[in-house]
Amino acid sequence: MTMMQDAAANWVTIKPLAIALAIGLVAGPLISNYVGWQVTSGTSQRLAHDGVIEQQALICEERARGDVKEPGKLEWSARADLAKKWTAMPGVDPANSEVTGACAAKLAA
Repeated sequence: MTMMQDAAANWVTIKPLAIALAIGLVAGPLISNYVGWQVTSGTSQRLAHDGVIEQQALICEERARGDVKEPGKLEWSARADLAKKWTAMPGVDPANSEVTGACAAKLAA
């Protein structure tokens, strides 16, 4: 056998594995993303943002409950004003509206 015949015989043996590898390299990431096994940067940023809002709302709630003993009995506008008062975090100029809304919702419960 010549060198070309050896290479052709090896290629016939390896060809199905090479094709399967190529298909797997293309289809694998697409399938795993579709199934949800990957976390995209947008998802991780949204989850981090939601976690920060939740933590700040918890702090706001505790501070507001120290000011008013039963904030759940207050009207909606009074709860919103109370939340707005305690939403401002040290070092942050404007109060975050998302934190204010979450804090007011926690005070209602």
